[in-house]
Amino acid sequence: MTNVTLKYATRSVPRYTSYPTAPHFSNAVGAETYEQWLKAVDPQTPISLYLHVPFCDSMCHYCGCYTKVTKQEKPLRDYTDHLVKEVALVASKLPANQPVSHIHWGGGTPSILPHDCFLRVVDAVRSHFSFIDNMEHAIELDPRTVTPELAETLRQAGITRASLGVQDFDLKVQETVGRVQPYEQVKASVEALRAVGIEKINLDLMYGLPFQTLETVREAVALTVSLDPSRLALFGYAHVPWMKKHQRLIPEDKLPNAEERIALFDAATHALEQNGYEKIGLDHFAKADDPLAVAARAGTMRRNFQGYTTDEAEILIGIGASSIGKMPQGYIQNSPDFGGWERAVDAGTLPIARGIELDQDDRARAAIIMSLMTAYEVDVAAVAEAFDVDLEPLRACYPHLEELEADGIAERKGDAVRVTHTGRPLVRLVAAVFDAYLQTGKARHSVAV
Repeated sequence: MTNVTLKYATRSVPRYTSYPTAPHFSNAVGAETYEQWLKAVDPQTPISLYLHVPFCDSMCHYCGCYTKVTKQEKPLRDYTDHLVKEVALVASKLPANQPVSHIHWGGGTPSILPHDCFLRVVDAVRSHFSFIDNMEHAIELDPRTVTPELAETLRQAGITRASLGVQDFDLKVQETVGRVQPYEQVKASVEALRAVGIEKINLDLMYGLPFQTLETVREAVALTVSLDPSRLALFGYAHVPWMKKHQRLIPEDKLPNAEERIALFDAATHALEQNGYEKIGLDHFAKADDPLAVAARAGTMRRNFQGYTTDEAEILIGIGASSIGKMPQGYIQNSPDFGGWERAVDAGTLPIARGIELDQDDRARAAIIMSLMTAYEVDVAAVAEAFDVDLEPLRACYPHLEELEADGIAERKGDAVRVTHTGRPLVRLVAAVFDAYLQTGKARHSVAV
């Protein structure tokens, strides 16, 4: 940790899984616009699908996702009915048998669906789309829900990669954040998945949780590494109780301060690297031979709503309440209101609540931010030329880099901007310099580290 890192650690900036970011979407983009965008898709272009299941059987206190708690099966079966309808509805606006290169299930807890419901949704997707060879089919899982029976269901569904939320193994931390899952339970989950041939395992850790110490974080890394995942994520807890009211259950006086958060991040990063994992982007780690590490070295890694990815599809179709999609023309988000989403789907209307249409300036700035977030460098002039936009408004951002340059976070030579090695944990601050919406919006974001 350096004093410079501490200086910037509490500044509020977006995570840049999109640009423009979601707080700047509006109802100016709706169902009719989205339908036009879908009908314009090239029938030969592979797309990605994101399937959102916003249900859990309990709420983790740290959760920042859009989800709700249910103990009943009926809401899950009703939700399945509407997912199947939306799959058919979206497919009817696209060319027949549109090829799919990547599917990602998120939530919530996607595996909370009854097993027959999960397979029913997969069958619906298969009936309306064509899967390309070596398609990645990924799912986010709560280790507490993984049984041999679920693992077999996932195998039948064609799941190829599973991401399990570990967060921390310390019992006091787990009890405080409302997610108790012993190491033996997580190990059994990983073994159940591998037993059915799901070998690509991602494990997620968090830092910045209450009662975490350097010792507990190092122990969490050691136990996690013992499970031999191919990838790991190290997410900083984002305390946003003004957005997620259940986070008020987190005792704020037990949260680590900025200096302690940085120390926790540094300790976990060092331990992961000591165990042979390469640091990928802001918060991911992977074995050297993992496709994500290979893509990072080759400069082909991307970033989307699921974080860092090898998915190169330019089109991401979101299915389910509140899901977000990306088209060449812009972003769209489904209604987060369950009733509104269901009524639209029942009426045969695309359930879009809001979105944003991109202009060339947006696309150029998105490319700059993507390059910084994935490769830590960008040639601003080359981007301006590629997108045929005026270079001068982009150069007008350079004065905002001066403080970061003076502190050794970034370097600029002409129109070439680079994030220094020591500045990489603060890459979002460099990206934010080129965000034309950040100064005009009122959205509140998580801290930089």
